[in-house]
Amino acid sequence: MSAIEDDPRDAITELLKLFKLPTASTEMVKRLVDAGYENALDVVREVLEAEHESRVERRVQRLLYASHLPPAKTFDTFTFDRLPLPLSRQLRELAKGEFVDRATNVLAFGLPGTGKSHAMCSLGHALVQAGRSVYFVPTFRLVQELLIAKRELALPRLLRKLDKFDVLILDDIGYVQQAADEIEVLFTLLAERYERRSVIITSNLVFSQWDRIFQNPMTTAAAIDRLVHHSVILEFNVPSYRTEGRDNGAET
Repeated sequence: MSAIEDDPRDAITELLKLFKLPTASTEMVKRLVDAGYENALDVVREVLEAEHESRVERRVQRLLYASHLPPAKTFDTFTFDRLPLPLSRQLRELAKGEFVDRATNVLAFGLPGTGKSHAMCSLGHALVQAGRSVYFVPTFRLVQELLIAKRELALPRLLRKLDKFDVLILDDIGYVQQAADEIEVLFTLLAERYERRSVIITSNLVFSQWDRIFQNPMTTAAAIDRLVHHSVILEFNVPSYRTEGRDNGAET
C-alpha cells in the first residue's frame, strides 16, 4: 500500500477503501466527527493500520505456502559478492517486481553449482513478500503433472490453475526428457503464458543446445522465440560452489 496520509481522516478513509468497505469509507469519519468523537480518530486509524498489517502478513504467508519455494534460498542467504557487479544489479532490479507487470520472462543460464537456482528462488521469495503469487517447481516434475492431466483429459484445468500464478519458476529445464508427449505439454504451457504471465527458467544448456530439449528444430525455435521476445537474460558465468568448496578443502 502507498504511504498513508498524515491526516487521520484521510488515512481512515483510504484504509476502509482498501478493505473494500465503501459505505464505511464515506461515513466513518463524518459520523465520528458529527458525534463529537474527533479525538478518537487517531485510535481508529491505529486499529485500521494494525488490521492492514495483519492482512498483508496473512496474505504473504498464504502465498509463501502455495509457492513451494525452498525456505532457505532467499537473498539473505545468497552470496552476491561471487557475482559480477552487473549481474548483481540485475537481480536487485528484478526484485522490485516491475517485470511481472510487463509479463517479462527471466532466463538464467549457467553451469551446475553456479547459484542460478538459488538466485531465482531468492527472487521468488522477494516477489512473494511484495504480494506476488509465485510457483516454484522442477521442470521435470511439472512436465509429469501435465502429462498425467493430459491423459486424464484435465490439462485445460491444470493450465488454468497454473495461470493463477503471476510467476512460474521452472528449475532445470535442461533435464526434461525428450519424449514427444513431454515436449508437447511443455511447449503448450509456454505458449499459454506467452505475453500474459511471467516465466522464470533456469537452464544448464544455452539456447544453441535447446534442440536437446525440444528435438524438433521448429519447436525449438518457436519455444525460444516466445521466451526471448519479452525477457531478461542472466548469465551466471562464475565458478561452481562445489568446485570452490573442493578447492578450499584442498588448501586447508
